[in-house]
Amino acid sequence: VDDTRFDLTPQERQIAELARSGLSNPEIATRLFVSPRTVEYHLGKVFAKLGIRTRGELQAVLGTGPGRGPGTP
Repeated sequence: VDDTRFDLTPQERQIAELARSGLSNPEIATRLFVSPRTVEYHLGKVFAKLGIRTRGELQAVLGTGPGRGPGTP
């Protein structure tokens, strides 16, 4: 549904925020105790939901602080 396409799961949001802050997939994986492949999977879903293609676009879409961006009240 168009109204919910920007809704990220808590894990997707957490990974997106860490990626936005400049951490690499292996660094995010270490912090969250998951594999780098899991991080890559979730970032792929985040990019698709937000309609972006690069990590650089996360800043524009998510804003400057945690919890900001499309789908956030």
